[in-house]
Amino acid sequence: MAAFGDGIPTQTIVAGKLRRYHHLSLWQHITWPSLMFRNIGDAFLVGVGVLQSLAKLILWRPDVVFTKGGYVCLPVGIAAHILRIPLVIHDSDAHPGLTNRALSKWATYIATGAPLEYYEYPKHKSSYVGIPIDSQFRIYTKDEQKKAKAEWGMHPDYPLLVVTGGGLGAKRINDAIARALHEFLEFTSVILVAGAGQYDELRALMPADSNRFQLYPFIATMPKLLAAADAVVTRAGATTILELSASYKPTILVPNAKLTGGHQLKNAKVYEDAKAVIVVDEEELLASADVLVSAVKDLIDNPQKANAMAKRFGEFAKPRAAQDVAKLILKARK
Repeated sequence: MAAFGDGIPTQTIVAGKLRRYHHLSLWQHITWPSLMFRNIGDAFLVGVGVLQSLAKLILWRPDVVFTKGGYVCLPVGIAAHILRIPLVIHDSDAHPGLTNRALSKWATYIATGAPLEYYEYPKHKSSYVGIPIDSQFRIYTKDEQKKAKAEWGMHPDYPLLVVTGGGLGAKRINDAIARALHEFLEFTSVILVAGAGQYDELRALMPADSNRFQLYPFIATMPKLLAAADAVVTRAGATTILELSASYKPTILVPNAKLTGGHQLKNAKVYEDAKAVIVVDEEELLASADVLVSAVKDLIDNPQKANAMAKRFGEFAKPRAAQDVAKLILKARK
């Protein structure tokens, strides 16, 4: 809350989610007792959350309700519909989530993070706006990149590979880097942002920090780190992808295939179809880290290909996404 100012009031409601896993069949979901019991219990929480939301919205009397698609948005969106309050929703992922699919029929306007062709929302009330991101994610000049490398203490004569699985890290990506680090260091420097959960384990296995390799549990200044990068390996979360797009970085995506609805697979496909990124299959990576080594080396050894790919990637950047979402919200209140 402090990051957004103490003047923004924050309140909570209870909510529940439907746990679904892309790699499991419907029968496997049904015959997993603990999963079924948790889903049934959470359905009750949704009902309680609707009642809480109704009370709050009646008290607040808002002109518009804006939701981002997480499961906590469902009770609020239902309450807004019951009270006939205009509803604006935003869908970051290329695969619409269950909450947004449920609320879309009541929404006044729908904003999307990916092109509209990847959604089945009604086109007359849908707008492709991208995802609001920090303005510090931008194109950096060669001089700025050189300075950023120096600030991170990285060797100026080696291209820099940045590897990150997001705030929590990504174990399979981390393990692949650990297994093949000596191969990567033959042609590039590496900064690995491993996540706090695996940092101590990797710290014990990997070399000390130097101007060729550095290991971090978390980076709070990711735009500054990306400024130094020549190539990036990461998961396929929607916001991360658009941050890299705005930075025009040659990117290799390793989508997590097990997440609900396979949304990271579908996110990655949007940009793979446009030849804007390289996608590495996680199961292939699990079998051998060579697939990632080869993909990175291909980018490093072919700067023209990497630059062309980064340019296509940058065409997806939407620097005015926040303003465009705000316009929809203001339009809905009229």
